Amino acid sequence: MFDILLFLFESYFDLGSYPDHDKLSLKLTAAGFEEDDINQALLWLSGLQQLTRAKYPESINQSGFRLFSDYEQRRISSEALHFLKFWEHNKFISPIEREMIIDRAVALDRENLQLDKVKLIMLMVLWSQHEELDPMLIEDLLSPSGAAPLH
Repeated sequence: MFDILLFLFESYFDLGSYPDHDKLSLKLTAAGFEEDDINQALLWLSGLQQLTRAKYPESINQSGFRLFSDYEQRRISSEALHFLKFWEHNKFISPIEREMIIDRAVALDRENLQLDKVKLIMLMVLWSQHEELDPMLIEDLLSPSGAAPLH
């Protein structure tokens, strides 16, 4: 499924969004993706499309320290949670965006989601919110964990 998300971002980033689910399903099938992966990605993308800032209380932006539940800690690796905290602390993402990212990561229902996968989820969440994405941030989110920066 993550290959599909990367494909979508690379193929449709300049357009600002991707086609509707029926057209997208056909394009993904033509690109050689498996039907199960396509269905899982489309379901995940439906949840992503439903995320709006209005669904989260504005008070999240004024709250203090965020503690992660045991459930979240089982679903998302400690390295990825530290990365989220770092990005929030440095104002690359807002607390509401952090919650959106956690929502989409936990929605995958996987154990110990690694940093590379969470970075791609971050990229998709920010893109879906029509954020102006700095090329340096995109590079950081697309580079593998532990890779030296290209700049």
